[in-house]
Amino acid sequence: MKISTKGRYALRFMLDLAENQKDGYVALKDVAQRQNISKKYLEQIVPLLNRSGVLRTSRGFQGGYMLAKSPEKYTVGDVLRITEGSLAPVACLETEENLCEKSDSCMTLAVWTGLYKVITDYLDNITLQDILDKNNQLGADEYYI
Repeated sequence: MKISTKGRYALRFMLDLAENQKDGYVALKDVAQRQNISKKYLEQIVPLLNRSGVLRTSRGFQGGYMLAKSPEKYTVGDVLRITEGSLAPVACLETEENLCEKSDSCMTLAVWTGLYKVITDYLDNITLQDILDKNNQLGADEYYI
């Protein structure tokens, strides 16, 4: 499994909003500048996040984006599922019910199921707030993902 640029940038976008939530709505151009991400690329990512209900938006002058909930309510897994789809390492684990005709006799299924569990347990237990807190402990001016 490889996380795409879309997933990485979506996470950076959400973290930027979380970090700047005290300023109210945040303009896309400001996030793009701070994160060194093309505004046009962010314009492709924002609709995915917006449709999933994780953002609040305001149009017009002083408009922009903010998180719909507090940063501790969003996990890295949540953000990546929105942008990447399933986090499953193999296709047969992408649906709740394994539809693979070989699942009953597959010798490697346990390996992939175990990997999937490790991935989801890890990513679903790191919140945006955890990342911000860790960054503040390090005293860093910037964070990298």
